[in-house]
Amino acid sequence: MPAPHIANLIHATSLILLGLFGYFTSDTPSITALIPVIFGVLLVACNRGVKKQNKAIAHVAVLLTLLIVISLSMPLRSSMGRGDMGAIVRILIMMSTGVFAMVSFIQSFRAARKAK
Repeated sequence: MPAPHIANLIHATSLILLGLFGYFTSDTPSITALIPVIFGVLLVACNRGVKKQNKAIAHVAVLLTLLIVISLSMPLRSSMGRGDMGAIVRILIMMSTGVFAMVSFIQSFRAARKAK
């Protein structure tokens, strides 16, 4: 498992790129499609603190990651209802990188606790 700051950056990048791609390739773009982009930018802003193992910033990044992973369930259901395979794949990638980042954070928190 990579370091939490790497997993966080991978997740943030997927949110930004896939969110922008979904927005700009949509026939009827909605401003809500940019919510993952905003979360991605916030996670990038947290990345330096996560890399420096700042506990407070790492917890903020975990909270943001958890919120976006949960929040993506609604667009996923909507996309499935429409049969929009492109949107389904994009959302599943964003959710998967979020879960990947969460696992990395949890492993890091456990290792830090063991080290005490």
